Amino acid sequence: MNTGQEPNTRERTAASLMVQGCTSDAGKTTLVAALCRILHRRGVRVAPFKPQNMALNSAVTIDGGEIGRAQALQALAAGVPAHTDFNPVLLKPATDTRAQVIIHGKALTDLDACAYHEYKPRAMKAVLESWQRLIAAYECVIVEGAGSPAEINLRDRDIANMGFAEAVDCPVVLIADIDRGGIFAHFVGTLDLLSASEQARVVGFVVNRFRGDIALLEPGLRWLEERTGKPVLGVLPYLHGLYLDAEDALPRGKEAKIDAKFKVIAPAYPRISNHNDLDPLRFHPEVDFCFIGPHDTPPPCDLVVLPGSKAVQADLAWLRAMGWEEPLRRHLRYGGKVIGVCGGLQMLGRQVHDPLGIEGPAGSAPGLGLLDFETTLAEEKTLENVSGTLALGEAPRIAGYRIHMGVTSGPDMVRPAISLAGEPEGALSADGQIMATYCHGLFDTPEALSTLLGWAGHKTSVRFDPDERRERDLERLADAVEESLDLERLAQWLPLKAADI
Repeated sequence: MNTGQEPNTRERTAASLMVQGCTSDAGKTTLVAALCRILHRRGVRVAPFKPQNMALNSAVTIDGGEIGRAQALQALAAGVPAHTDFNPVLLKPATDTRAQVIIHGKALTDLDACAYHEYKPRAMKAVLESWQRLIAAYECVIVEGAGSPAEINLRDRDIANMGFAEAVDCPVVLIADIDRGGIFAHFVGTLDLLSASEQARVVGFVVNRFRGDIALLEPGLRWLEERTGKPVLGVLPYLHGLYLDAEDALPRGKEAKIDAKFKVIAPAYPRISNHNDLDPLRFHPEVDFCFIGPHDTPPPCDLVVLPGSKAVQADLAWLRAMGWEEPLRRHLRYGGKVIGVCGGLQMLGRQVHDPLGIEGPAGSAPGLGLLDFETTLAEEKTLENVSGTLALGEAPRIAGYRIHMGVTSGPDMVRPAISLAGEPEGALSADGQIMATYCHGLFDTPEALSTLLGWAGHKTSVRFDPDERRERDLERLADAVEESLDLERLAQWLPLKAADI
């Protein structure tokens, strides 16, 4: 395993702790990232690990594979390059019942839910192979569960939560989101639905997203500890405005801004993927950004971004059903700009062909016809980290990655949007109003972000660096969690140096 650092060849077992949530979006990803950063700051060689992830936000790793975007964020928090062993099983839903199965970073097959259930023993083998490599190479591994461990229908052959924890003898912390309400029922109910050995494996609770007077919460915490015999290991504050890559779910709300005068929108189609591409726009202090959901009329704006999609033909049909075509054409008639990224690029062309039925029923579908090219989906997936320059302004640098299964060609490709190591990539419309690219991370460098906003009509007065903002927020998160957790108790399972507690 190439981790970017010298491997530790000494045989041993790393310390480990698994964070499982009472619900989805309880804060598992965030707590794992915080623990990775806390340990990294103390000089501990730590790695994140998620046995099985179901997400449409993904990243390309140092070893040329694909993992969940959240694990790439956790790797950043741990100070190590993202590696496929950090997320050995990734499921990318194409429909409500079918998903692409990615093992050790490579797409192997598409399976429906029942077929994947039968496949799980093979997936578990991949999980344990990665686990063995990680515990041999690191001092500590922080594990993230998936969903809830108390899903009765998913307990058989579980590889994502307690099934994994039992297999490798890993202690578990349960986290729940108090902002959603019902936190004591979440903790007690989840614990009650576990087996006796699984209950014994839970070493404590963490309350997430608390705001208010903690004195009002303390009687409930005492009751919880008396009822369950398990300690509350910490109450984490509600931290507003964290710039952290989401695992999958769209943001809950808009960022509060005073000086946001430039309006950017993006459709939130059902199979939207890698929507974290738009985080630099969401967090830019001068950009008013929002996702437009189903049946919401696209409002007047300066820039429309069509993000990636795991099912381009289906999401194209959704765009049409939601009435997007005429507003898009009107937007362009009035001088607005449009950017399509990955699946968004494919939608902008004349046709999308899927002869092998890779993303749904085999066949072709008309694109939006705003650029003169066609896309044919193919079995082989492009997975690569890339860097280059924009074909705009003073050709600012971009750095990102490409994850797609389409081959696109046509007359408009002669006007590339980007140069990658001297090779043309993407397309610009003849009138300069539309840009299309397969490159994720288009907005991630401050120079490219400023140039793209300028191309779309907004001259920025501030320099916004997404990487710097993410790093500051990781530090802010780690500071808050370090202050809120009972590190003396956690030192029973994690290599927290006593002098630092």
